[in-house]
Amino acid sequence: MQLNRFTLGFALAFGVTLAACHSGKSETVASEAAPTKATASHLPETQRNSSWFQDARDAIADASAVTINNQPGAARNVILFVGDGMGISTVTAARILAGQQQGKPGEEYQLSFEKMPFAGLIKTYNTNQQTPDSAGTATAMLSGVKTKAGVLNVDETVARGDCAGSLERPLTTAVELAEELGKRTGIVSTARITHATPAAAYAKVPERGWEHAAPTGCKDIATQMVEFAAGDGVDVIMGGGRRSFLPKDVTDSEGKSGKREDGINLIEAWQERYSRAGGNAVYIEDQAGFDGIDVTDTDKLLGLFASSHMRYEADRQNDKAGEPSLSAMTGKAIELLNKSERGYFLLVESGRIDHGHHAGSAFNALTDAVEMANAVQVAMDSTSAEDTLIIVTADHSHVMTIAGYPTRGNPILGKVVTNNREGAPEPEVALAADGKPYTTITYANGLGHAHYGDSTDADDRYEDPVSAGRQDISASDTESSGYHQEALVPLGSETHAGEDVGVWARGPGAHLLSGTNEQNLIFHVMAHAGGLLE
Repeated sequence: MQLNRFTLGFALAFGVTLAACHSGKSETVASEAAPTKATASHLPETQRNSSWFQDARDAIADASAVTINNQPGAARNVILFVGDGMGISTVTAARILAGQQQGKPGEEYQLSFEKMPFAGLIKTYNTNQQTPDSAGTATAMLSGVKTKAGVLNVDETVARGDCAGSLERPLTTAVELAEELGKRTGIVSTARITHATPAAAYAKVPERGWEHAAPTGCKDIATQMVEFAAGDGVDVIMGGGRRSFLPKDVTDSEGKSGKREDGINLIEAWQERYSRAGGNAVYIEDQAGFDGIDVTDTDKLLGLFASSHMRYEADRQNDKAGEPSLSAMTGKAIELLNKSERGYFLLVESGRIDHGHHAGSAFNALTDAVEMANAVQVAMDSTSAEDTLIIVTADHSHVMTIAGYPTRGNPILGKVVTNNREGAPEPEVALAADGKPYTTITYANGLGHAHYGDSTDADDRYEDPVSAGRQDISASDTESSGYHQEALVPLGSETHAGEDVGVWARGPGAHLLSGTNEQNLIFHVMAHAGGLLE
């Protein structure tokens, strides 16, 4: 038998040590050969030539080359991406879907933010709930303090709905701090701009539902946005939610009525405020308006593209007036904010991932998650890791599961197809103990199975009753846009989940998010890296 240098060195060292033991000597033998460190050449050729082996070695080399700037204020710009409801299972499934959309098996694919050099886990519970809501989680990320479910930027001692108490216990947000430093600020969302996550950037209310009306003594969320006092006000705002800014007797360009009962047109109030302040304040509400933005001549921008939430990404082509994608809004926001020498703070939310899950539509949730990854790529391409901290995370997870034993490359939205059994002519659709097929993706609770053909609007599901439990889906095209997965526990809407979510980061201070941390740490990393607090 021939011995290579590594094997021979090991054998000699082992033999000398064994001899020393037999002689009763415990001290190191002077003639003991030094261990020989193996190189890749010592490994079998098939091992070292494996793409898995080589790709991992390249990843180590890339990671080793990353330099870290941990100086306070090193991040001139801070961008926080929040995938609403984008838990780990959603990221995994979206990754596979994105890869399969490109003709690959999918499992090996990486979404844009998964290529960032630092990652960790975030604990999402509210101070009064194991499984959180988006108001309490968004407050944690944007104020640095955990609080109750359902409240925005008031501390945990305030009872939900307590107007007077909320006025005594407000919390300051990262957007306010950035404005006071003279930075430009922006908020982008595919949800209503008065919805929980975007509202957490500027509003302080003990009830997230006060979007267009509030009890006497408190101000509703839409009013607080228009009257936002920090600095010179938020510079770029894009999302849905026109109805909270218009009186109920006013019909918008898409034929939808406003919600306000106080008769105030807040869109006009916003325009008047910034017109008096000088500069060019631009209001837009459709694709044509978005396409017509003159970046050099726009000082303030308010874009409200829908009466309620904006469309799901897959359904966007059906919008009456047309609306921009999340990635397009992100790119435009960065262009507008980048005009400041002092830098900027930008919050970007993919709000409808969450809504797709609530409706039991993995298709809509995942296609919106893929679009969020596209938006992150736009931000990465438009900025430098030397002066811009980008953080990508979720406010909470959902009860979507990826299960069964599907073969590699099986459509992530498809029925489970197993590997060939010995002697089987082709892969087989797996059957459960009840004799019925099942999908890789299912929900632990919710409205349950339904099929709306090629519909791309997950909200269609709410028109029909709960149909939870097992169904015979043998003839169903589970990969179609209108398919809604089965659910175990019957509920009128699928719920959030309570497990940790991921966080990915690039730029100054990104390494501070490694490990498992409380959700409010995100604010403190942004404040440290962005110099928002001393």
